[in-house]
Amino acid sequence: MDTMATDTSPSPQADANALFGAPGAVAPPIETPALIAAMLESTPGISDLIFSPARPPQVEKHGELTGVDVPALPMLQADDTARIARDLIGGNEHALRTLKDQGACDFSFALPGRARFRVNVFRQRGTFAAVLRVIPTKIPSLQELKLPPTLAEIATLRNGIVLVTGPTGSGKSSTLAAIIDHINTSRAEHIVTIEDPIEFLHQHKKGTVHQRELHSDTPTFSLALRAALRQAPKVILVGEMRDRETIEIALTAAETGHLVLSTLHTIDASKTVDRIVGAFDAGDQQTIRTRLAASFRYFISQRLVPKKDGGRLAVLELLKSTMRTREYIERGEGEGKTLLDAMRDGALDGMQYFDGEIEKLVRSGVVAYKTGLLYATNVGNLQVLLADISEDEDSIIVR
Repeated sequence: MDTMATDTSPSPQADANALFGAPGAVAPPIETPALIAAMLESTPGISDLIFSPARPPQVEKHGELTGVDVPALPMLQADDTARIARDLIGGNEHALRTLKDQGACDFSFALPGRARFRVNVFRQRGTFAAVLRVIPTKIPSLQELKLPPTLAEIATLRNGIVLVTGPTGSGKSSTLAAIIDHINTSRAEHIVTIEDPIEFLHQHKKGTVHQRELHSDTPTFSLALRAALRQAPKVILVGEMRDRETIEIALTAAETGHLVLSTLHTIDASKTVDRIVGAFDAGDQQTIRTRLAASFRYFISQRLVPKKDGGRLAVLELLKSTMRTREYIERGEGEGKTLLDAMRDGALDGMQYFDGEIEKLVRSGVVAYKTGLLYATNVGNLQVLLADISEDEDSIIVR
């Protein structure tokens, strides 16, 4: 007699119990949503919330960690961070499975009516810790972010690739959100975003925006990007160009009349080209150089630099597609023919480079001399540019 197969896979509750232990019978000293709300109210301008065993709840503001006085929970213990991690993940099966298999997981979390967060929960020394990146409820404008007016030109582009690059926490997501919102406000077109996780929530304006989240709406960036080509978008945002397949499909999308925006974790324009080309086998790299040279429109690299009077300022390097920059990407850089040389000479085309922008900020008194050197691409060159500026030994600000 035939028997019906039964699903023997563990339930999310069982997975959570295996990771964090069974829920305690005693109520916690403060519920997780109330704890998060208290941390958000502790000071304005918070970028991250951090939960770590043997430390008080902490917030990061302008790159500096500060403990938060929560009377009900002055010091986090391992049981507290495990409970907080469990509460944050909830019934998210993919996050539970990824945490179990890989030791860390990413997902989004919302505190209704208050804030949204990009969350990373991870194991460390046999315990759990969590970092919550605060996502502003309001999408910032290019003007509010104090970004160069040149970026508004991206909203007029009809095809090609625009990449925003920089280290984690440099403001890439905010810049892309501002660009997408600018397009959404000015163009009656279909926009598809593929994100991990969804951060800024875009409302339909003049454009129509569909946002897809990795794992809940699609298993991979590459599959979602391939599907997007059949969804009639004019603009596609890919959260990150993580692998060769995603890069190749993005190039194809740009070549077939789509405007593709994405991010990479690279520090400047030259490293961006190296990363993309290096993802392919040696025999394919010249072809990729040719395709990239033809399809790229802007490479925007970002660094957050501490200001003298507190807070941080986004400093941008802009590489724009011109005959010269396309040639350097296709043929490779050489002596006197580098992308940095092109950016130095490209002010009239709206290009700028890190050290030139840092020089301006130091001269205007916004950034301290020594701080500028710390964030420079080439310290020696910046020192030459600032040779007429006296060095203030007390002017360093590192955050």
